[in-house]
Amino acid sequence: MSTHSHTFTILLADDDADDCLLFKDALGELRLPVQLSTVRNGEQLMAVLNDQMETLPDLLFLDLNMPRKNGFDCLLEIKQNERLGRLPVIILSTSMEEKMVNLLYANGAEYYICKPNEFSQLVRVIQLALTIVQQINHPRPSRKEFLLLPESYINEST
Repeated sequence: MSTHSHTFTILLADDDADDCLLFKDALGELRLPVQLSTVRNGEQLMAVLNDQMETLPDLLFLDLNMPRKNGFDCLLEIKQNERLGRLPVIILSTSMEEKMVNLLYANGAEYYICKPNEFSQLVRVIQLALTIVQQINHPRPSRKEFLLLPESYINEST
């Protein structure tokens, strides 16, 4: 995954069409070999993950507030499944409720991104997440490093 010849496959689960477009535009700014697929609800997400016979995406960005099945329920289902359990899941949400963040960490999410208000911050946090997850055998972050906030990456030169 660390070579530039590898096309990084990303699955985005988000029911907000504007957020999906912003995410796609942010990926475009990075100019990396990335293939993005999107699903609009939790049921569709689980169907896609369970139907892919051979290869899972390299990374899943998961919104919490989706219809039919929310992101939290999807995370539980993914992490309890032997085949899907290794899929890195990054939560993407507007909520910063401490209890929920702790629960998501305890249930196996890789990182938690609070959706930034500025496009440049979204680009940076996606780049940071991709950089971290592409590292071979990267360890799961501590609870302290679980939250990727604008102030945690705004001054980084990546």
